[in-house]
Amino acid sequence: MNRPITFTAGRVRLLAYLLCSIGFAGCGNRGAGQPEKTAVPPAAPPIDVVRVVQQSTNVMLEMPGQLDPYETVAVYPRVTGFVKSIRVDLGSRVRRGELMAELEAPELVAQRAEAQSKLQAAEAQLGGARAKTDADTSTFEHLKAASAIPGVVAGNDVVTAQKTVEADQSQIAAAEQTAEAARQAVRSIAQLEDYLNVTAPFDGVITERNVHPGTLVGPNSGPAAPVPMLRVMHIDRLRLVVPVPEAYTADVPSGATIAFSVSAYPGQTFSGKVARVAQAVDVKTRTMAVELDVLNKDLRLAPGTFCQVTWPVRRGSPSLFVPAGSVGSTTDRTFVIRVRNGKTEWVDVKTGLASGPLVEVFGELQAGDQVAARGTDEVKPGLEVEIREAKPAS
Repeated sequence: MNRPITFTAGRVRLLAYLLCSIGFAGCGNRGAGQPEKTAVPPAAPPIDVVRVVQQSTNVMLEMPGQLDPYETVAVYPRVTGFVKSIRVDLGSRVRRGELMAELEAPELVAQRAEAQSKLQAAEAQLGGARAKTDADTSTFEHLKAASAIPGVVAGNDVVTAQKTVEADQSQIAAAEQTAEAARQAVRSIAQLEDYLNVTAPFDGVITERNVHPGTLVGPNSGPAAPVPMLRVMHIDRLRLVVPVPEAYTADVPSGATIAFSVSAYPGQTFSGKVARVAQAVDVKTRTMAVELDVLNKDLRLAPGTFCQVTWPVRRGSPSLFVPAGSVGSTTDRTFVIRVRNGKTEWVDVKTGLASGPLVEVFGELQAGDQVAARGTDEVKPGLEVEIREAKPAS
């Protein structure tokens, strides 16, 4: 009679150990006599490359600008007085020399009367001096003629008469100066009275009015004052001021026609001609002011308007370009990855203008060099790669 086999925990562990030993031995016997496989070096990773191209730089950039009046004057009174009448208002068109406002100053009337009185007194004094000189001159001539006969006239009388004539002539000169000073005073008062009539300095439009009839105004409301009486602007012709960045001031197109747009007329394009260049860079903004003359006969454009200017940028010689994606950067450098003799190398560059998908670069590059289509710091210098020509950016 067969007895059942009972496995204890110790016997189970012993059986498992024996089976594993037999398995490892069999595996070792099967591998004996077979040659070992040689390690295969990893293949060079592929990399897409593009060519560095050389072409002329002719890029249109969008720049901000502002329309300013061709001429603008803040009109202040030159004499103290009351506004008697004002003939213009906001938006009025004026011509050069046209009367815009009248002032009245009663004290000027009194000053003019006083000046004219002094002038009359000075002229009367001058007339008396001349009459006395004529009489004394006649006496001197008679005495001089009589002195030719010995013993008729004493010699001292002739000398006295001569000195009297000379003194009279000095009195005439002084009286003439006094009379001229009086005339200048009258002219000055008359000129001040002319200032009571405020006229337009040029053809333009009234863009500001701050006084009304009866307002007291005076020279103390000059440039240091907060507001003028009137402000006149010449807006038939405008100045479009464009602050051109320093990097693009090398070849400003003098006389060129430049297009611009304003938000008041969406979809419409206006133009102006480059007329004036500041020839100096503002150290605060690093820009150079360029002015364009803009004709505005229909007065559609208003001074102070913000503009978007399509500004042409050209270089004097061709530049090198690569796709924008070929330029990589780290915290301390900007570079492209050039592939030469199957190995990568980083070339430091500076970027310039963008022309479509291409960007201008400056560095130790030459036209035709192969650079990675994607600039990234994951591709380290000295890496052996397999070149694949990528489609040129267009």
